[in-house]
Amino acid sequence: MAVIGPTAVGKTVLGILLAEKFDGEIISGDSMQVYKGMDIGTAKATPEERKRIPHHLIDIVEPWESFSVADFQRLALQAVQEIRERGRLPILVGGTGLYVKALLYYPHYSFTPEGKREEIRKKWEALAALHGSLALHREAMKVDPKAAGKLHPHDARRLVRILEEYELTGKPPSRRIPEQEFLRSPFDLLLIGLTLERKHLYRRIEERVDRMMNEGLLEEVKRLLAVGVPKESTAMQGLGYKELIPYLEGKITLTEAVQEMKKRTRQFAKRQLTWFRHMNGIHWFSMEEEEREDSLHKIFQIVAGKFHFMEN
Repeated sequence: MAVIGPTAVGKTVLGILLAEKFDGEIISGDSMQVYKGMDIGTAKATPEERKRIPHHLIDIVEPWESFSVADFQRLALQAVQEIRERGRLPILVGGTGLYVKALLYYPHYSFTPEGKREEIRKKWEALAALHGSLALHREAMKVDPKAAGKLHPHDARRLVRILEEYELTGKPPSRRIPEQEFLRSPFDLLLIGLTLERKHLYRRIEERVDRMMNEGLLEEVKRLLAVGVPKESTAMQGLGYKELIPYLEGKITLTEAVQEMKKRTRQFAKRQLTWFRHMNGIHWFSMEEEEREDSLHKIFQIVAGKFHFMEN
């Protein structure tokens, strides 16, 4: 099963409650929690919580190392298998949409090594640099006249994308089947989605940012930079880290950095909601204070019925 929803909505707490009640183990579906030493800004489950319930795909790579969605998919599938072999319930908890889909809808999601994609992209960009974008347009018209015909002959970026996808998949992009028409999970899947009214979610996001700062997020960022983590690394592009670097470089005030962090986190939550709303089969539950207890009761009933548990 999976617990999904926007940041700060309460996924971590629910995941732990479900794991305790239904003999489960948690797989983190957060793209930033894989990095060691990035604890406060990624809102990882606390050491105490991780002692209570086994967590997977947390603290598995150094922050200067690369980690892709393909890596996540491979390790998450392995975790699912191992948890099942122990006779326990795998519970995916997270808000990184592509990571969630990469696991839940495997094998529909497969990933080309980034080096191969980059190699193909550079080849077509070199053709454009040498012969102009009209040459790109002619090549794109050969493989996908429907898609290329809608583009301006000088729209090199999108023409390269058509040629890149065709070379990687062998199929014209215009013939791609809409995602909702082909996605089938290989798992006996239960999707639990958590929501809050927008104004209440935004308030919780701002409270969380303030709490992270009080818990030492600035010192965490300083420590990461001090041990040599490049500010351009993927890890340091995470929310809460990227916004504090300009302050440490003397370019903005701390107040400005914190406000930027809050703004970008609100924008991220909005994108998460949009992403998950396009997924089918989600059971949505409100985490509003006056509805939370009723929602939890209903969630426990659904899980018990789906996986044939006797409720405690």
